[in-house]
Amino acid sequence: MKEDFYSILGISKSASAAEIKKAYRKKAIEYHPDKNQGDPKAEEMFKKAAEAYEVLSDADKKARYDQFGHAAFEGGGGGFGGGGMNMDDIFSQFGDIFGGGFGGFGGFGGGGGQRRVKGSNLRIRVKLNLEEVANGVEKKVKVRRKIQADGVTYKTCATCGGRGQVTKVTNTILGRMQTAAACSSCGGSGQILDRKPTDADSQGMKVAEETVSIKIPAGVEEGMQLKVGGKGNDAPGNGIPGDLLVAIETEDHKTLKREGDNLHYDLYVSISEAVLGTSKEIDSVGGQVRIKLEPGIQSGKILRLRGKGISSLNGYGSGDLLVHVNVWTPKELNKEQKEFFERMRNNENFEPKPEKSDKSFFEKVKDMFS
Repeated sequence: MKEDFYSILGISKSASAAEIKKAYRKKAIEYHPDKNQGDPKAEEMFKKAAEAYEVLSDADKKARYDQFGHAAFEGGGGGFGGGGMNMDDIFSQFGDIFGGGFGGFGGFGGGGGQRRVKGSNLRIRVKLNLEEVANGVEKKVKVRRKIQADGVTYKTCATCGGRGQVTKVTNTILGRMQTAAACSSCGGSGQILDRKPTDADSQGMKVAEETVSIKIPAGVEEGMQLKVGGKGNDAPGNGIPGDLLVAIETEDHKTLKREGDNLHYDLYVSISEAVLGTSKEIDSVGGQVRIKLEPGIQSGKILRLRGKGISSLNGYGSGDLLVHVNVWTPKELNKEQKEFFERMRNNENFEPKPEKSDKSFFEKVKDMFS
């Protein structure tokens, strides 16, 4: 089981944004590669701390994690958060958190080493039907993304010397102050175009179509967003690719309505079926299921089929399928039918006699959400 993000950083769920940042910086410095060269365990802890910070430092991601746990970030090489971070990801996103205490890793990242620019993200929408939402699915989509053209070469930027940053010293009333900014000549990558193939743009890139596989976990909802790491646009030179952000859309089902992890189905039966009892086949996300209606079933009765709903995104079982029984009253009757019901008008067997077990509408609604 994956380790809890709060435990990794050694904080409680009520920790403030400042406390989260402070805890991450402490862990990052403790396990920094420059301080623990050749120690794979320290490198692994360094990556875990960065992954935890990526989620907990973002209000939206933190809310999803608090609600769904690690399941909110499964699927598609990073899910809604960004599991599987590498050193380039960490230093490109959080390099400034180390201050001047350490250099980058392997020549990249924060604190004075060469930087690696990250390519831009791409965004697509994927539409799912209810069965795919309930069971999870793997989708293959075609994506047009920028990649480095064959034969392109880059050289070290003369302006910044390959660091990707330029420093500027300014005299102020408080003394000399030094600031750093991304190099305008290379855009912060530390490299500029040397040889450009004919099919490349001014940055040495070209557009190519690629088929990307996206693993979508069961239980996703409309509006959720997954992240497929490294499947966005490439960056020039020695940069790292951006990500593919996948927005989830869901289709309405013709008979089933979703409410959280539960599903609702309206079943209509005739008066005779309600009186005599019957069996019916109804829709479910696993295919048709047969249910039995006891004789004398009342309109408004709710039958609960446990575990026949949507798989929970946090991995804790599945919701239920709630079948709402509706007794259909005919609007037109022939002479013989009218005579029958006329005879039954004062028949005590046809008089309403609700029992204590026959719950009111409000009690049924309350039970539905309990």
